[in-house]
Amino acid sequence: MAITDPIGDLLARIRNGQLRGTSKIKSPNSRLRTNLLDVLQQEGFIRGYAEVEFKETGRKELEIELKYHEGHPVIRELKRVSTPGRRVYASVKELKPHRQGLGISIVSTPQGVMTDANARE
Repeated sequence: MAITDPIGDLLARIRNGQLRGTSKIKSPNSRLRTNLLDVLQQEGFIRGYAEVEFKETGRKELEIELKYHEGHPVIRELKRVSTPGRRVYASVKELKPHRQGLGISIVSTPQGVMTDANARE
């Protein structure tokens, strides 16, 4: 079955894993998901991730280690702004700090996937 919204699928898996309190979740592998996970890892929201290949099918999956602090998930809110049905485009001048600088927004730019602070620089 083909996934039409890989970013939404990844965010839902992270949310569901945190609600269950699991330490690791799995997601299909793609370059876009890997770039998103790189940003989340650099910002300290996940412990890390690894590529796992199944020998029977040859498929690759990402095994993501979620991060908790004192029993609570480090990621408090995941919100999708741009969806496949409603794309949102913004210039650098329109990017405002999220939660007065305490949160991050992840944006896709011609230079790659990065945080809003890196895009403003």
